[in-house]
Amino acid sequence: MSVIETERRRDGDTARRCVRRLILGAFVALVCAGCSMIRKSDVGTSAKGDAQFARLADEFIAGYLAWRPATGTTLGLHEYDGKLTDASRASITAELARLKKFERELAAIPAELLSAQSLHDYRLLRTAIANELFAFEDQESFTRNPMTYAGAFDVSIYIKRNFAPLEQRVRSIIAIEKQAPKVFAEARANLDDSLPQPFVETAIEIANGSADFLGKELVDALKNLDSAALRKEFTAANQQAIAELRGFADWLKKEKLPKAHNHYALGREKFTRMLREGELIPFSPEQVLEIGLKELRREQAVFAEAARVIDPNRKPVEVFKDIQRDHPTEESLIPDVQKNLEAIRQFLVDRRIITLPSEIRARVEETPQFLRATSFASLDAPGPFETKATEAFYYVTPVEK
Repeated sequence: MSVIETERRRDGDTARRCVRRLILGAFVALVCAGCSMIRKSDVGTSAKGDAQFARLADEFIAGYLAWRPATGTTLGLHEYDGKLTDASRASITAELARLKKFERELAAIPAELLSAQSLHDYRLLRTAIANELFAFEDQESFTRNPMTYAGAFDVSIYIKRNFAPLEQRVRSIIAIEKQAPKVFAEARANLDDSLPQPFVETAIEIANGSADFLGKELVDALKNLDSAALRKEFTAANQQAIAELRGFADWLKKEKLPKAHNHYALGREKFTRMLREGELIPFSPEQVLEIGLKELRREQAVFAEAARVIDPNRKPVEVFKDIQRDHPTEESLIPDVQKNLEAIRQFLVDRRIITLPSEIRARVEETPQFLRATSFASLDAPGPFETKATEAFYYVTPVEK
């Protein structure tokens, strides 16, 4: 084997490990600080189980993203563009079986055979699978939660990030929107007869918000599309998707809302398992509550001390009420948030609290209509594998009118 071929293979192994770690981190909402992965020359010193774990992890991730293509696009892996999850009952059953299969196979790997680094990734992957199983079996996301379907047509990434030529991104949008009849037929078939009322009400808001977004913001963003034929195809697919979203919202309002119930809480047993298996928190709900209350009391004491500095002649609660009255107006909300973010950034720099590696700022914009039911502010950062469209957005939900 040539030296060049050896280096290529080594680079490929390192890249795969980087991909694996970044995706594992994304699964459990952790930030991958870097790709200081094991070099091929170090494999001989790592534990015996590393190769077995790496094979399973790569196989799991490939299947995970194949079933959740929107996640792949969000991560910046654009081979998944234009695709949606198959939410048919047969597909859901198959994915649940796949998750359980990998859970068993990972559990069969003795942890003592893994290197420290692989053991870390191993724990991340098992936690990710536990979270997925919890969503399937305990939260019953596909049978009890209509929000699962109402939010399926978020195509905003195709217009806010210029990761491909416009016509290519429009074709991905069309491919997704054409699946709307299938998705909502599956939703009607999968959802239980009686659903939690908050889930139904929020899903109605999301569906109508998505329809509003497709009918206005999406159309406006594509006004410079040159191809008449592609525009005609987009218009037809977009109008169909809007009609399906409106129809789903109406169906929920007429068929599901009158029969809705308020039994949406997880309960103590499921909540405890969610903490233990999904978040790696070994405490009981009572212990978590006590930790929270202890921190609350500490924060209240800190605020009381700060309030005395602000105005020693008034009670802390009165100072707090004054602070609450100091807020942006409806008109100044976006520019004031932008100004405050810049002030926070400068504070961190001036006091050398952290080092900021980039001068790029997040763009402050109003929260898209379809996200307003569940968010008052949020950050939309580019995926870790995004190489071209690296804009970040800080969304702020405007005052309701």
